[in-house]
Amino acid sequence: MTEHLTTARLRLDAVVPADLDEHYPLLADPGVWAHYPSGRHTDPQQTAVGIEHAVGHWARDGLGYWTARLRTDGTVVGTGGCARRAGTEWWNLYYRFTPAVWGQGLAAELVAAALDCAHAVAPERPVVAYLLEHNERSRGRAERSGLSPVWRGPDAGNPDPAAVRLVYADRPLDPDLLARVIAMP
Repeated sequence: MTEHLTTARLRLDAVVPADLDEHYPLLADPGVWAHYPSGRHTDPQQTAVGIEHAVGHWARDGLGYWTARLRTDGTVVGTGGCARRAGTEWWNLYYRFTPAVWGQGLAAELVAAALDCAHAVAPERPVVAYLLEHNERSRGRAERSGLSPVWRGPDAGNPDPAAVRLVYADRPLDPDLLARVIAMP
């Protein structure tokens, strides 16, 4: 079952409402959102809504986002995985980790597990990662995970009009699908 996995150093558990008290501080941390400050959570209700979406992903598709805990002591250090956003037909690869663990390879462990699960659950669905061009760590993680750049352009919905979005995918995307991916805020 993909709801609970372990990697070398992480315990990955499907996000559930009881995770609110651990997710909110993570997603409210300005460091977590250094590359997209307007994404920072400023109210626990915002996090609760995101958790409800995550619960829905698991119920609908059998795959979604995990809470990432250190296996050594259970400390929450991140969240992420692959989920199909409502109205889409691709897996969205997502990952956020607390800056205290950046550079330790934990995102690599989560991303590898997420890609393996996405390919096992619905291999016909492409895996797509959206990121901002100036987020070099995220771009590097996507590339080292085997994803390839498929688009570069304005970041729809970003309050920074100069922001550039990159879209990476695990396979080429046909023009119609790419147009739908690009249109997502």
